[in-house]
Amino acid sequence: MSAVTIEELKKVVAVKDLPDELLQWIIDHTAYYEYEDGSLIRKFGDPINEMYFLLEGGIDFYMDVNGRQVYYSSFGNDTASGGVSGLLPYSRMKTSPGYSYAAGKVRTLMMDKKHFPELEHLSPDFIQRLISYMTERARQFATVQLQHEKVNALGKLSAGIAHELNNPAAAINRISAELNKKVKSNYELTENLLRQNINAKQIESIRQLVEKKQKDKTGITRLTAMQRMQTEDDIEDWLHTKGLNKKREAAETFVESGFSIKDLESILTGSNKDVVEPVIYWLENLLSSQRIIKDLEEASTRISNLVTAIKSHVHMDRTNELQPTNIHKDIDNTITLLGYKIREKNITINKTYCKDLVDVPAYIGELNQVWTNIIDNAIYAVDKNGELTIETTCDSKNVKVKIIDNGSGIPKEIMSRIFDPFFTTKKVGQGTGIGLDLVNRIVKRHNGNIKVESVPGRTEFAVCIPVVAAPVQTDNN
Repeated sequence: MSAVTIEELKKVVAVKDLPDELLQWIIDHTAYYEYEDGSLIRKFGDPINEMYFLLEGGIDFYMDVNGRQVYYSSFGNDTASGGVSGLLPYSRMKTSPGYSYAAGKVRTLMMDKKHFPELEHLSPDFIQRLISYMTERARQFATVQLQHEKVNALGKLSAGIAHELNNPAAAINRISAELNKKVKSNYELTENLLRQNINAKQIESIRQLVEKKQKDKTGITRLTAMQRMQTEDDIEDWLHTKGLNKKREAAETFVESGFSIKDLESILTGSNKDVVEPVIYWLENLLSSQRIIKDLEEASTRISNLVTAIKSHVHMDRTNELQPTNIHKDIDNTITLLGYKIREKNITINKTYCKDLVDVPAYIGELNQVWTNIIDNAIYAVDKNGELTIETTCDSKNVKVKIIDNGSGIPKEIMSRIFDPFFTTKKVGQGTGIGLDLVNRIVKRHNGNIKVESVPGRTEFAVCIPVVAAPVQTDNN
């Protein structure tokens, strides 16, 4: 029994209108506790067996997220919580999901769960009131959890995007510097060429040959490494017979552009030996400049494609309403954004897409989180040189997406827990930060379903999304 009076207990919002007899019963069946400002009330993993009534002060709650304490909410004696918390009647919570600290001096009454049946017998209406507080608490908690997970996911995705952008950006800087050197060399090489009285007809024949090589390049059989090295050696020897320096560099450029010794000889047909050096060096500078420009184009295209993927993935410039989307494009964009992780492990991506796919109504930004999370998990699960397979099937009612990896699989003992909030097998700091519980909720929000099957060497996540919008299912967290 505590020294708390009925009048003092009536200050707790949830019980202020209860009869004095019931308030006295609560006082008689609770234990009184005090905590100084900042002191730890309950730590992560502690058993939760009591409901507490907050008489004074407040409580700050920090969720344990992969070993880190993340601020989630503050609890006080207000209309939102009623001033009651801890284990409420019919709650399934068994242990603390985080850390609770006193905000100011805290005075509470704590009731052990063994008294809940008697309390329900004395006042069924009060029990229902407590259940409504618990429902509101769960709703607020889910909202905060969703916000935290989205921020964490954005942070992880941003780091990946920065990594992806860095390579082509660095390449552009390097290429532009190299191209600048080639342009400066072109003045001197062109001047040397003109000193040999090269006429317009000879320049035209070189131009036609270069254009022909560029046009035919896609149809040319790629040389093996050994064939390429042998061809470079042959051209280098030929250049040596012409008395030229920088033979290896020029030989590599000519082979890459599809030129053979026969092509080079045709250019020099009818020319005296003094023309050989200026023509060859001018042509090599031209071809290497074109190669550099091609590299520059590829780097800029890569950045452009990445920006397009980002805009589509995060659903920019659209409202948070159901919008038609092409799931194949969304998955491809996700793969683009996670490309650095895929290349890091040298993962093979196998895609088999259905041909008759129609756009599906979706909250696109949310649905893209589903693909990001599952694919990122698959990348994490496989070893170096692993495989990731994505298959889609579609009919008039549904689109089914299967994401399959050949990793070690999900152990049977944790299979039933993978959709639990904050459950993860990843180390701290790894992964997207989006839990599979959020994935499950997003799929349900789209009136779909998600299933998982796993054995060593094959883990399959199957997500089924309807192609026609239906009333949104509610989430009874």
